[in-house]
Amino acid sequence: MDNVKISSLELENIKRVRAVSLEPTQNGLTVIGGRNAQGKTSVLDAIAWALGGDKMRPDAPNRDGAETPAMLHVELSNGIVVERKGKNGALSVTDSRGMKGGQRLLNDFIGQLALDLPKFLGATDKQRADYLMGILGVDEELARIDTEIKAAFNERTYVSREARSKAGAVAQMQHYDDAPDKPVSLADLTEALRVAMEANEENSRRSAALARSESALAATMDARDRQAEQVTLLAESLNAAKAKLSDLESQLAYGQSQVAAERDVVASLADIDLAPIQSEMAAVEDTNRKVEANAALARMQSEAESLASQVDELTDRIESLRDERTKLLNDAGMPLPGLSVEDGTLYYMGHVWEDMSGAEQLRVATAIVKATKPECGFVLVDKLEQFDTQQLAEFAKWCEGEGLQVIGTRVATDDSCTVIIEDGLVVE
Repeated sequence: MDNVKISSLELENIKRVRAVSLEPTQNGLTVIGGRNAQGKTSVLDAIAWALGGDKMRPDAPNRDGAETPAMLHVELSNGIVVERKGKNGALSVTDSRGMKGGQRLLNDFIGQLALDLPKFLGATDKQRADYLMGILGVDEELARIDTEIKAAFNERTYVSREARSKAGAVAQMQHYDDAPDKPVSLADLTEALRVAMEANEENSRRSAALARSESALAATMDARDRQAEQVTLLAESLNAAKAKLSDLESQLAYGQSQVAAERDVVASLADIDLAPIQSEMAAVEDTNRKVEANAALARMQSEAESLASQVDELTDRIESLRDERTKLLNDAGMPLPGLSVEDGTLYYMGHVWEDMSGAEQLRVATAIVKATKPECGFVLVDKLEQFDTQQLAEFAKWCEGEGLQVIGTRVATDDSCTVIIEDGLVVE
């Protein structure tokens, strides 16, 4: 179906309108001008009622003082004729073949927002953005991407904060180059000291035993000498003395061999120096403190590096999602260059709705409303006085380029107006 536009309209006795007949520009802007309270907006209200159904009916449609009720006659470019007349404004819809229809026939190609642009203009930022995304059919996908971007951004913010905290802690920590890799065991050092002390005690015992053996040997030698003298002096006891002597000689020989062997053993013994172990035991607490400090530093460095890596991964994820989002919107085909949606808010040329001029808001709204129902080739726009003459000319040129019929009102009586209404009538 081609875009349906308004070919002509005839209005009588509706609101402030006495009688208005108009053939709007098919592609471009038709400006209904005049001073305030002359019937300009009444023309738009009449068109909205004629095409939009009873829900668009004005509260008081009939002009005060009129002898006949309101009459509306609108001819559309697809050959359909719409009329409302009579006391109750009964609707009559006739197609190009003369067949009768009703409001349902009009609803197939008439966009409700095209008749009620203030509804869009007065919406919230989120409603306008949701409306646009719904038109483009990407609302659910865009919401998913935006949710993922927000979650990744929040996670990156948390991880970045933790990474900075860990890096700051690393910078404050000290590393001890002289500390071993593992903590020193005080129990192991105590056991080593015990073993060394026992070895030294054994050495002392054996040295003492050697001294006793040497003393006993000297005593034996003295006894032998005395016995020898007795042998010499006591001939009569020679046999007994000889036996005793032989025994003593045997004992002496054995003792000498034992003492000699023990002397060699004792001579080879060396006491273990206890000072290094005792010194290490005294320093074990400080050493283990350094070892733990180095281990804590290593853990903190590892955590900081891991968090920094997570930040990089999340940044890549956010950029990927943003690229996906941009591609989604680009592929969707925005109804107006410069339109975008960020975080559920509508932007035009980088500006939110409140920062747009009135002219920019009307241009954005008109483009979106046009995209809502492509079959509807016209839009009704009130209060075009928000445009200066240059902006109005640019808007008219844009409408013409879009093949869009815009019928608007403007508080003015200059050359910017297509027609001027005065006291409910079109004046030449």
